[in-house]
Amino acid sequence: MDGDEEFRREVRAWLTANVTDELRGVGGAGRENEAYPQRLEFTRRLAAAGWTTLAWPEEHGGRGASLERQIIFHEEYARSGAPSRVDHIGTTMVGPTLMALGTSAQRDRFLPGIAAVDELWCQGYSEPGAGSDLAGVTTRASLDGDQWRITGQKVWTSLAQVADWCFVLARTVPVAENGARHAGLSYLLVPMRGPGVTVRPIQQITGDSEFNEVFFDDARTDRDLVVGEPGQGWKVAMATLGFERGAATVGQQIGFQQDLDDLIQLSRRTGAADDPVLREKLTRSWIDLNVLRAHTLRALSEPATIGTASVIKLLWSRWRQGLGELAMATLGPAGTAAEPGDPEVERWWRLFLFSRADTIYGGSNEIQRGIVAERVLGLPRQNRR
Repeated sequence: MDGDEEFRREVRAWLTANVTDELRGVGGAGRENEAYPQRLEFTRRLAAAGWTTLAWPEEHGGRGASLERQIIFHEEYARSGAPSRVDHIGTTMVGPTLMALGTSAQRDRFLPGIAAVDELWCQGYSEPGAGSDLAGVTTRASLDGDQWRITGQKVWTSLAQVADWCFVLARTVPVAENGARHAGLSYLLVPMRGPGVTVRPIQQITGDSEFNEVFFDDARTDRDLVVGEPGQGWKVAMATLGFERGAATVGQQIGFQQDLDDLIQLSRRTGAADDPVLREKLTRSWIDLNVLRAHTLRALSEPATIGTASVIKLLWSRWRQGLGELAMATLGPAGTAAEPGDPEVERWWRLFLFSRADTIYGGSNEIQRGIVAERVLGLPRQNRR
């Protein structure tokens, strides 16, 4: 489109001027606590320049950018080595959900804080007994005058330790009264700093602790902070997940390409590329990544269909998990047994360890395959009893 290359130059110039050596490559998968204050300040600079709400409609304070320009921004952001942002749950999940399904009062209350990165968000979906089986949540909420009273536990809650607000999927009508488990759930906006909310970080295998347990012990939120109708939260929750999987996935894949390029260079330096089996696996990884990119671009340019997000999740999660395994094979026994302190070795260790979770979070691959089988291919519904 006319002006897209000029837009690319604008993005590139801003990033060149603002991404310092101290910020380059900071944060990312398995390192969400790294240099957090500096990343928060950088994200607020992004917001002030209008980049964080690039995809938001102009009437909601965004720039109303086309899909092509959103992709350009995420590509250039990844290529610049800019730090991992801290606002993605607010800007890509909560904000669009409120625009589509929230009230005007909710939009007026929350969108400015999300846009300015003055209020940070986390997601209250998964529970100890309801991870991928989201309809099984047992966190309860009931009305008490002008407030909802919330009791229950959420787990694997990313960035809860720094969040100001949480969107919580809670049961407001018991299952026995309605039959269908996904009915009777409500989507509540809950303050994280109020009484009755306890956050306990969980240490990951990488040594970081960016996700948490969150306990709600008679926590409160205002009656009007339910998105959609009470009892209709499943629809809202699914809409939020749909908004999460947008143009940013293309930037994610640019990061994947950089990791693969670096791993290929490592294999050449160490001589691991001389092994024909490893060389074939690296080649296959390159091919698969290009297939993933082509499929993602096609999916983004067409109307969303059932199963599209599931297929993309299946492709990228298994690809990156495979890259972590390739990294270990490239390092070989000496690299695997190396003492801590080597930044390059530790980078690949962290990728391998963190990628073990890629096929679980965001909807486990088993659940995604079930969605594709039942809703796309029309196969019989799996017996989950």
